Amino acid sequence: MSAAGADKATARAPFPWDEAMAFGFGRLRLSSRSFWSMTPRELAAAMRLHAANSFTPLERSSLETLMGLFPDGEI
Repeated sequence: MSAAGADKATARAPFPWDEAMAFGFGRLRLSSRSFWSMTPRELAAAMRLHAANSFTPLERSSLETLMGLFPDGEI
């Protein structure tokens, strides 16, 4: 491998500013001052917390099982 090839292999992707700002301003509802005062580690910790609290939707079969166990009754 040439030196130029090695540089390409170790090159890092640019920081995803658009995604970071969308998360900070949109999801966390931070002010500009608060967002730009955060360290990258603080932002990463907030992102991990939100990812841990996210959920995946039920699959159809799981929903049908729950509907069978807990049917809607007549009111």
